[in-house]
Amino acid sequence: MIFLAFADIATVKTEPDPNRRSDMALLNADEKIDEARQAYQAGNASAEDAAIQEVADSVTLSYASLEQTHGEPRKSKYYKHAELKVSVLMRRLSGFRDEVGFELRPRVEAVMKKLSDIHDQLISDIMSRKKQ
Repeated sequence: MIFLAFADIATVKTEPDPNRRSDMALLNADEKIDEARQAYQAGNASAEDAAIQEVADSVTLSYASLEQTHGEPRKSKYYKHAELKVSVLMRRLSGFRDEVGFELRPRVEAVMKKLSDIHDQLISDIMSRKKQ
């Protein structure tokens, strides 16, 4: 787990187990929110944009990895963990959006919309019956 502190999305993509890759991607997204906040406070707009974009990319990778398992989402602890974690990430991004200046909010809101769409899809997958 120690190497996760230095992970980026390229490292996460190399994980062969889709369930573990999904968890690692969500951890990476969480770390990138912290990086975006630090970059914003330091006045580094390009690093902030890169970190915010990597949050969206990481959550997208997490969902894609879960889909690769071909398991039943209703019975998968990984789907449920992802749903909870994405919900936490959305709350953290909401707090970050409130911190940034008005001109930077549309970028954060675009990522929040992406996370919201994935969260809705996760809930739909978990709540739906097995696909025929």
